[in-house]
Amino acid sequence: MTTVRKIAFAYAAILLVVAGLNYIPGLTDAEGRAFGIFALDIYDDLLHLASALWAGIAAFASGRAARSFLLYFGILYLADGLLGLATGSGYLDLGIITYGIQDLPLGFKILANLPHITLGGLAVVSAFVFRREA
Repeated sequence: MTTVRKIAFAYAAILLVVAGLNYIPGLTDAEGRAFGIFALDIYDDLLHLASALWAGIAAFASGRAARSFLLYFGILYLADGLLGLATGSGYLDLGIITYGIQDLPLGFKILANLPHITLGGLAVVSAFVFRREA
């Protein structure tokens, strides 16, 4: 199995865990925020579940499909995280439409968007570093 396929499988596992965070007792606070930061709702859960399925199917299908997943997923999630960092709202969950630009502390915006920036950035880098394997 190629490295890009292994990475895509890892993304599938990570995204499945994220999709289930709201349903693990003790991980959400009284306001429903996972770890006191991430206000995940059913739309976020479905987005993460769909992304996990995409990753798993791509990893299972072929190295080329896994690389394509990493590239396109990475671009989408990285851009969502950067928009969230700039405006306080992302676009993948339609937050920019629903909530608009939010006046949130910079530290909070960094913590809230770091997962998408990290996952997206690492996916794009992986797609380019391991492009010959696909």
